[in-house]
Amino acid sequence: MKQLRKQNKSNLIIGFTIEIILLILCVFLSVAYGSKQIPFADIFGYFTGRDIDAFKAAVIDARIPRTVFGILAGAALGVSGALMQAITRNPIADPSILGVNTGASLMVVIGIAYLDISSGMKLIGLSFIGALLSALFVYGIASVGYGGASSIKLALAGAAVSTALGSLVNTIMLPDSNVMKSYRFWQVGSVGGASWEDVKLLTPFFAGGVLLALICSPGLNALLLGDEMAISLGVKVGHLRFVTALAGVLLCASVTALAGPIGFVGLMMPHIIRLIYGGDMRIIVPMSALGGAALLVLSDVIGRVLGSPGELEVGIITALLGAPVFIWIVYKTKARSI
Repeated sequence: MKQLRKQNKSNLIIGFTIEIILLILCVFLSVAYGSKQIPFADIFGYFTGRDIDAFKAAVIDARIPRTVFGILAGAALGVSGALMQAITRNPIADPSILGVNTGASLMVVIGIAYLDISSGMKLIGLSFIGALLSALFVYGIASVGYGGASSIKLALAGAAVSTALGSLVNTIMLPDSNVMKSYRFWQVGSVGGASWEDVKLLTPFFAGGVLLALICSPGLNALLLGDEMAISLGVKVGHLRFVTALAGVLLCASVTALAGPIGFVGLMMPHIIRLIYGGDMRIIVPMSALGGAALLVLSDVIGRVLGSPGELEVGIITALLGAPVFIWIVYKTKARSI
């Protein structure tokens, strides 16, 4: 038994080290690639304080906020997806699939159209309200009837609510060209315009959400055994679900408000981490944060390379990567239930 624990700990350390190395590599790629390619030697020289060409230094300065924001946003979405999957005990409970992104989008377009809000803390507040209401509505619909909130019922309820809310978004947006212009770049999901101000706005929400996630992780391990078992172990199931959902929505909504709806990061990464490390939420949460950060930054780089001399928004790339994973998870879940 001690040998097995030692082996598991060793594997965890190796996995953590690999994820850190991959994230650092993605950071270098993010700083290097764009409309102007910067050699790795110059990037290394920049970070070590060596004198480099002024133009290259200016390009690196401009790309660093985007990269830092991508790290925070990807980590937030990874953790949010892990929390959603844990409280629903559902491998496809990604925030975008549960309608959270669409709910946030509706409140954002309302803010742009009627409240003259286009950025900042007020937009995050509206996004958070929309995301929370949407998540509660979807989960409530899916919980009705036999079997509770199953995988298929959650997916169907999320699709129905997303379609309905999307129609409302179009109804508000289409009559006003100014609202459409402000919204259409936001809705694809992009980190291209991220600045240090966006990093400052996202950081407290990210820190608060991740802290709540880490605090809730031991209780979520008990919850994964079933409600009755968790209650017998002293877990306040209702309170735990509420706080966990609050943390997940806080993380997802803050990213959505600033970068637009970026889907599938919260679906892919927690599932991959669970396959590698097992179901311990104390491991899944931090590993999903690292993996989500690397995935989003890498997707941003892919978008810049494929769209050169322009770029493809990161939301398009994550959707292209995530759709096959979603189909595979649904197929595997369905096959297991037969």
